[in-house]
Amino acid sequence: MTKRVRKLLALLFVPALIATACTGSDRPEAGALGVVEVESGSAVQVRSLNAITGDVAFFGLPLERSVVLAIEDYGPIHGFEVDLGTGLDDLCSNDGGQAAAQIIVADEDVLGVIGTSCSGAAVAAAPLITDAGMVLISGGNTSPALTSDLAGTAGENYNVGYYRTAHNDLFQGAAMAKFVFGELGLTTAAAIHDGDPYTQGLAQAFADAFEAEGGTVTGFTAVNKEDTDMVPVLTEIAAGSPEALFFPIFQPAGDFVADQAPGVSGLENTVLLAADGLLNTNYLALSQTAGMYFSGPDTRFGENVNQSTGKTAQDFLAAYEERWGEAPAAPFWAHGYDATTLLLDAIAAASYLDGDTLVVDRQGIRDHLNSVEGYSGLIGTINCDDFGDCGAARITVVQNIGGEENAEASMDNVVFSFAP
Repeated sequence: MTKRVRKLLALLFVPALIATACTGSDRPEAGALGVVEVESGSAVQVRSLNAITGDVAFFGLPLERSVVLAIEDYGPIHGFEVDLGTGLDDLCSNDGGQAAAQIIVADEDVLGVIGTSCSGAAVAAAPLITDAGMVLISGGNTSPALTSDLAGTAGENYNVGYYRTAHNDLFQGAAMAKFVFGELGLTTAAAIHDGDPYTQGLAQAFADAFEAEGGTVTGFTAVNKEDTDMVPVLTEIAAGSPEALFFPIFQPAGDFVADQAPGVSGLENTVLLAADGLLNTNYLALSQTAGMYFSGPDTRFGENVNQSTGKTAQDFLAAYEERWGEAPAAPFWAHGYDATTLLLDAIAAASYLDGDTLVVDRQGIRDHLNSVEGYSGLIGTINCDDFGDCGAARITVVQNIGGEENAEASMDNVVFSFAP
C-alpha cells in the first residue's frame, strides 16, 4: 500500500475516532486487528523495552527514562492515565528481545511498546509484538534490515507495525564515509563488526559508501562480542595497510580494539573510528579512545519543541538531571521521547469513549502512525515513510577530546555534519 493511499485511509478513519460517547450506529467499525477496551478506573497500557542492565545499559537507560518523562509530560488520554508498567530489559540481544516480547504479548491490553534499544533485540521482538496487533516504535534501532534500503525495498527483518525515530544507518554509513574520504582525505579503510544486525549493517553501509566515494576497502571482518584478544583480527586487518579503521561495535569489545590496535604492526598510525554504539561518556573517558572519531545522531536540537507536550530539549535535560542526577550518557534520549509521544498521539487518535469505557482500535494506531508528516519533535520535523522510518537523517561526527573530565564536552565536539 502506498503512503498516499494509507494517508487517505487515515483521513477517512481518524475523524470518526473522536472522544465522544458513541452508541449504536454511531460506534466506529472495529479495524482488522480488533479493539482494546479500557474500563473506567483502569489505565491505558504501554510498555518500554530497552537495554537497562549490563554493558549496554548506558545506551538503554536514557531511552527508558525518556519514556517515563514523556508519559508524565503528555498526561492522560481522553481522561485515562497511561500505565508504563515495569520497564523490560532487551539485554541488547536477540534472546533478550524475544524473552521480553513474550512477556509483553501475554498481556492483551498492551497497545504499544517503545523499544528496543538495540537492533539485534528488535529482530526477535518485533515479529512477536506486531503479530499480536501491537506496535513497536524504537528510539534507538538503526539497522536498515528493520525498515528498508531507502529505495523502496523492505529490509529482511521488516514487520508491519514497526516504526522508529532513530535514523536508518544507510545515512550514518554515508556520513562517516564522506568524512573519512572528503574531510580526512584518506583513501583506504577497513571495517570490523561483531555479527549483530546493527554493527554488521552499519559496517557494510560504511564500506559501500566509502567505495562509492572513490575509496578502497582493504578489509571487512568480524570479532566475537566476548573476545578480549583482538590481535589476530587486527593483524588480519593490518595486512591491508588501511589508513582508517571503522569499528561500529559495543563495549567491552570496543575497549579492546581501541587499546590493542596501535600496538599491531601496520596500524600504528591508522585513524580509529567508531559509531553511536560506543558514543557514550564511559567510553570517551577511556585513555585509549582519545582522538578517536565517532558518528551518531545530530543532537544539536536548539529550541525544537515537541508539539504534543510543548517541551523543548532543554526542558527535558533539566528534568532528566533533576530526576536522575546526571546528564544522559548516550545520544538517543530525544528520539525515545518523541517515539513515546507519537505512540500516545496515535492511541488518542484511534480511540473513543463508549459510555465510561475507552475503546482503542489497534489498526487505527497504525493508520495514524502511517500518516505522520510534519510532526514537530525534539529531534526536529518527523515524517514516517512506508516502512516505519520516521527519524531525522541528520548525522554528525564528533572527536574525542580525551580525558574523563572532557567526556561530556566530547559528546558535543562536532567536527563534521551530514544531512542528505
